[in-house]
Amino acid sequence: MSTIRRSYPNNYGARGRPSSGHSKPAREAIQYLARIALRLNIDSSKFFSSLVDAWVNNESTCEKLVIRCRKKTKDSATFLFTIERKVLAQLKVPEEILKARNPIKRYIDALPPEAFSPTEPDTKNLKIIDLKQRMKHVNITARVVETPEPKCVLTRFGTQAYVSNVLLADKTGTIRLSLWNEKIKKVSVDDVITIENCSVASFRGKQQLKIGRTGTLNVVEGEGFPSLLNLS
Repeated sequence: MSTIRRSYPNNYGARGRPSSGHSKPAREAIQYLARIALRLNIDSSKFFSSLVDAWVNNESTCEKLVIRCRKKTKDSATFLFTIERKVLAQLKVPEEILKARNPIKRYIDALPPEAFSPTEPDTKNLKIIDLKQRMKHVNITARVVETPEPKCVLTRFGTQAYVSNVLLADKTGTIRLSLWNEKIKKVSVDDVITIENCSVASFRGKQQLKIGRTGTLNVVEGEGFPSLLNLS
């Protein structure tokens, strides 16, 4: 089977028409869920039904995918997606999506034909040893082993900001991750985190991960997950 590279629009709905009126967090969650369904070649109706089932009953399965509802709030729920006990993603889903009529299918149906052009493979979950300078669109899972005290710096725009170059590790090595302002408080020592769509830069002669505007960082709370990674 040939690998498919898909591009995803910011809005969804009938072709050529504006977004259906969902909030921005909801549209982003729908887009992310659609990526999971397409990447795993799972029927969107079956996938959405399993998602709602996990929301109601805390856990469900969809083929090899296990969906677990980790947390519920007044207007959202956080889901952990795993395959064979390996974490695929963790995502906060607004309740407005879960009460809708399969917005994932409507999003996928609205994709233009050019969104399914063949060629480049999907980004793989890399190990630290595999990282090279100037790499982009990198996905990686690692443990936080050090969180230096944030430093106040002056940005190129003349404003003050706080930065902390936290140290990440997996069984193949270590690397620094540059976190700014509110993202610094998102991680703690011993957290296992997944980062998507980050880039590899160089700082003082050493490789460093950076999360741009399109990158995401999530703390994985799956029971026993660090030991499954064999982190040291």
